[in-house]
Amino acid sequence: VQLQASGGGLVQAGDSLKLSCVFSGRTFFESHIMGWFRQAPGKEREFVAAMWKSGANAAIADSVKGRFTISRDNANNTVTLQMNSLKPEDTAVYYCAAAKGRILSSLLSSARYYDYWGQGTQVTVSS
Repeated sequence: VQLQASGGGLVQAGDSLKLSCVFSGRTFFESHIMGWFRQAPGKEREFVAAMWKSGANAAIADSVKGRFTISRDNANNTVTLQMNSLKPEDTAVYYCAAAKGRILSSLLSSARYYDYWGQGTQVTVSS
């Protein structure tokens, strides 16, 4: 499995960005839970959002709730993260991740349960 993330960039506070992650490999995209994490310099990797295999349910971190939206397109093997009202504290490298097994909803935010990771895309928000 390979995950290719894109869409990062340098924006001003209040702007929007849309991150995309394309899934490829010899397995089915729709059999994986997809997630987004981020890591700021000097900080641990932090959960941002995740979406269940069918796309029916999603989990969003409290720090971005109401501003970020995760979605997936199973026909095109893509998961996106729409980020609105960006703040300087959103500055980080954003990673998409895929989990091939089942994850309890209470464990979705734990990076250890994800099996595959993309290379990351930098998001920088200036004040």
